[in-house]
Amino acid sequence: MNLTLKSVRLNSVDLFRESGDVMGDSWSGIVDVGSKPIVRREATATGMILLRSESIEAVANGSSPKGDVREASTISAIQAVKETSRTLPHCHPIPIEGCHVEWVLEERGLRCNVTVRTHWTTGVEMEALCGVSAGLLCAWDMLKPIEKDREGQYPEVRIEDIRVLKKEKAHPQD
Repeated sequence: MNLTLKSVRLNSVDLFRESGDVMGDSWSGIVDVGSKPIVRREATATGMILLRSESIEAVANGSSPKGDVREASTISAIQAVKETSRTLPHCHPIPIEGCHVEWVLEERGLRCNVTVRTHWTTGVEMEALCGVSAGLLCAWDMLKPIEKDREGQYPEVRIEDIRVLKKEKAHPQD
């Protein structure tokens, strides 16, 4: 199949469409934030991994076969925060000034809260969301020996409720 592509100029971004057939807008760059002021920004995200009671106990007692779930998952969350722009192609590399990871054991599972801070031209909500996601995935990985059923499946464990709790941006004159 030969495609003939033609370039279309829109808002200083080249878009490509299949000749004779509109394929939709396909952005070939990232948003220019160079003219935005550097201000204090902070975002907090949360998410939950639902677990069997045996896994909750293992987290509470530090008795997971793979080691301390919260410790390893905190490292995973921090690494994900720092690597967000490498994972999500439209995110800018951001100088992370602070990252706090909090774990809360709840009745049905383990909640992860990640807060990220910077002084920069763009927000850090995606960094907080990536931190939560990676932290919860690491927790799942560490609890696999407990969560697997006899067929090697995970009938009860699931990750849910990943969202931004709050996003703050200082006024440029602050």
